[in-house]
Amino acid sequence: MATTVAEMSARELQQIVEAAVERKLAEFLGDPDQGLRVRKALRDRLLRQRQAVAAGERGEALQDVAKRLGLE
Repeated sequence: MATTVAEMSARELQQIVEAAVERKLAEFLGDPDQGLRVRKALRDRLLRQRQAVAAGERGEALQDVAKRLGLE
């Protein structure tokens, strides 16, 4: 990456500006869900899904998704 703004490509500058804006928005807005409680039913469902994925019953390998979408 370039060391000064004058040496940067337009894409490099755009990436830096986007990252700075994203950081500032996160700083100002924070996490809208912070402090909220997760209902027991949702927590149980998420835990069951995690177990199913770990057991190979759910989910799809990233490589398979990329191939199916023509991203490889």
